[in-house]
Amino acid sequence: MIADNEIAISTKDLRWLSNDQAWHYRILPIEKIGEQLTVYCEYPPSESLAAELEIILGYTIKLTPLPPEQITRLLSTYYRKVQTGNNQPVVHFNASDDFLVNMIADAKKMKSSDIHIESYDEKCRVRIRIDGMMIERYLLKREDYPALINKIKILSNLDIAEKRLPQDGRINFKNNGDEFDIRVSVLPTLFGEKIVLRLLNNNATDIDLYKLGFSDNDLDNYLHSLKKTNGMLLISGPTGSGKTTSLYATLKLLNKQTCNILTIEDPVEYTLEGINQVQLKESIGLTFGAALRTFLRQDPDIIMVGEVRDPDTANMAVRAALTGHLVLSTIHTNSAWGIVSRLVDMGIPPFLLANTLNAAVAQRLLRLLCQHCKKEQDFSNDLYPRNYKPGAEISRHFLPGGCEHCHYTGYLGRKAVYEVIPVDYDLAAEIKNSNMQVHEILKEKGIKTISENAFDLFASGQTSIEEIYPLLLNY
Repeated sequence: MIADNEIAISTKDLRWLSNDQAWHYRILPIEKIGEQLTVYCEYPPSESLAAELEIILGYTIKLTPLPPEQITRLLSTYYRKVQTGNNQPVVHFNASDDFLVNMIADAKKMKSSDIHIESYDEKCRVRIRIDGMMIERYLLKREDYPALINKIKILSNLDIAEKRLPQDGRINFKNNGDEFDIRVSVLPTLFGEKIVLRLLNNNATDIDLYKLGFSDNDLDNYLHSLKKTNGMLLISGPTGSGKTTSLYATLKLLNKQTCNILTIEDPVEYTLEGINQVQLKESIGLTFGAALRTFLRQDPDIIMVGEVRDPDTANMAVRAALTGHLVLSTIHTNSAWGIVSRLVDMGIPPFLLANTLNAAVAQRLLRLLCQHCKKEQDFSNDLYPRNYKPGAEISRHFLPGGCEHCHYTGYLGRKAVYEVIPVDYDLAAEIKNSNMQVHEILKEKGIKTISENAFDLFASGQTSIEEIYPLLLNY
């Protein structure tokens, strides 16, 4: 018997079988030499299997039997089945379909956030990001690549003749009753243009602030900061950490008929009825700062700014907070308290910041272990980063396993971990004095760091040490 870790099927060979063919006949391609295709099949193979495959595929077939349970594992790994509302598998791309439409629809059903279309010296490929991890999905012929790039450019109203400069566009995708927006980014590279398609979820009905991952104490601090009618609430974190989702969940909670809410975003990722949303257009001068100036003349109660990315936006956000508005936004820093030093670096006077900042929040997304197949094991403190001191002793922990539910990755879904710092009188005084070393004060107030919340998620068996390791390094 061949072990699973000794089997590696390349994307190049996967193209010989469509998703429905692989699952229907329970076969996987090994290699194609000339007109002979070698495939893995279930043991024992039926007498007619090779003959039937030769008629359908048009190649001479050579069979290599494997145990049925191993075939199931390999099929779940290499030919993912995605579920629709009626729990029926959706067939993946085959040569008779329109490739671009099918590729986007397939990625959306698999809950992918991004599609990467890339060109290299000897091959072109498509990768998709699922739960934060990249998966190679298709290989393309070099002669087909320019046509695919041009089709995407046409759909997103970009210049197909411009191949030397980056371009950004947007596609409103409609297919079989499904409708959502796609943000398009084109980047010239050494061997051709690379395109990244960001799939935006227009439907905000499933977003719930209470289900994002806040601990009870953090949620209480977060909600308390929202009760103020003025000031700023800022969320920090790297790209793809769920900051925008947290903001939309907050807006959904605050969205009332008696409240005037304005947003300026790049791009508008969700649409919320009752909220006035503005799309950023820097090419015509509609920047975050310019929009904020106009917002102040629109009698707003709450303002959401997609990102504080420059001193002009930071100054306008502080001005809006000082004049009696609640301002929500995101900012790129490594920690919640790092928001303070970042704004000071942008030129915001500490005394103004102390009077306007309601709460500083940091967040990250962690993959959750599949509850169907996670494996328990003894734990050793050697698995922690060097010099890390855990908050509690752990004797057992869980490792990723692999089953049909998680496509043999060991992980299923993601959860946000937060660090919420409500700025009270004591912390405001530290900001005025430009004191950035407040760790002991936060500890006295019982405010957990993002590292400590991640550790709690690990200690409860919901995630693995590998997932939280980078966060333990930062603290």
